[in-house]
Amino acid sequence: MAPRSSTRPRGRPRSRRIAGSVASLALASSLLAACSGDSGKPELVWYINPDAGGQAAVAEKCSTDEYTVTTQVLPQDASQQRIQLSRRLAAEDPSIDLMSLDPPFTAEFADAGFLADVPQDARAQLEEQGTFQGAMDAATWEDKLVVFPFWSNTQVLWYRKSFVDKTDLDMSQPVTWDQIIQTAADNGGKLGVQANKYEGYSVWINALVSGAGGQLVENADKGVDLDLTIDSAQGEDAAKVIEDLASSEAAPADLSVSNEGTAGSTFGGDAGSFMVNWTYIFHNYDETDPDVADDIGYTRYPQTVEGEESRPPYGGIGIGVSAFSDNKDLALEAAACLVEPENQGINAEMTGNMPASTAGYDYPALAELYPDDLRQLFQESVDAAAPRSVTPYWSDISSSLQSTWHPPASVNQDTPPESQDFTQQVLEGGRLL
Repeated sequence: MAPRSSTRPRGRPRSRRIAGSVASLALASSLLAACSGDSGKPELVWYINPDAGGQAAVAEKCSTDEYTVTTQVLPQDASQQRIQLSRRLAAEDPSIDLMSLDPPFTAEFADAGFLADVPQDARAQLEEQGTFQGAMDAATWEDKLVVFPFWSNTQVLWYRKSFVDKTDLDMSQPVTWDQIIQTAADNGGKLGVQANKYEGYSVWINALVSGAGGQLVENADKGVDLDLTIDSAQGEDAAKVIEDLASSEAAPADLSVSNEGTAGSTFGGDAGSFMVNWTYIFHNYDETDPDVADDIGYTRYPQTVEGEESRPPYGGIGIGVSAFSDNKDLALEAAACLVEPENQGINAEMTGNMPASTAGYDYPALAELYPDDLRQLFQESVDAAAPRSVTPYWSDISSSLQSTWHPPASVNQDTPPESQDFTQQVLEGGRLL
């Protein structure tokens, strides 16, 4: 092969020249940024989960003459939010000042040293405004408060009043999963749940096990040596609920890919009967289908075992301050402002994600948007909720659950022991997800 001719000038190789140019540009940019920072007030960047504008509104409200709070939106999927944040924090990226964190990732981030501790005066503020104990527990790692509880979500059992009127089910009394599955199946109804292979399915499994009086993990403080308790009588009770629904006429056709949105569509359709879903769903049909909006009833989350008080799912967002922020003290001050009761109320009004404190529920607009008994139900449900296990290894546990309990049609009484064995191997490094 003949040698290629080249028009490259003699001297430094092109790669070195490009690298030198990039370095010069980077230096110039950093000098400009430094000059800009010197001449203006700091900008605190808050990485938020997607919503209807509530977080941006309170960010603007908490901006001061001393600093500005701006927002950057994370991906929709909670797992992708975790991946993006954890990668950047592992690199000690100083451009993240504040972040909205899902409860199951709080322990992981705190254990890795990514989060600044919440000051004692801020903790006192949170206690004074009546922050729910479940929210405080979910925000705590190794006896230290590491995020600021912002909103606390929970699920209730929603039902179509017109559907229930055709049955003999008494919704003024506690109901079980068995009852609503059978009632829906016997009367041509479909039941809306979250059973896709994602975090929402782990939330449902956790609530079912907890509602039977059990838990997925014990001794979480032992780190990777924690004790898995998936293989238990309570795990069998949870598996039976999923098996019963998956094999019944009440199962929607999209059960194995169902999420919050598809459950809402099932509930709003002609076969709508019952649905478990988060607080925001109450106003989901106001503009799109007012007839459905007028037909919504609500009650406590179903019991896994008759007579055993249900443990509704717990969700929400805590605001963490990065340990690597160049403006950590200002970010801690801003976080305390963001979670003040009025700001929790503003966010709830705009997004339907309810406050993490009793004082937040006193925000006047919420009384106009939600009936008194529903606001009371939300608060009672948060108090009784079952948070996911507070452990740095929750992501591995959740992914293992999704791998072994999905699809729902495959679940049976062998699922809990098989799931526990698989999860144990994953934690010990013997299996890969």
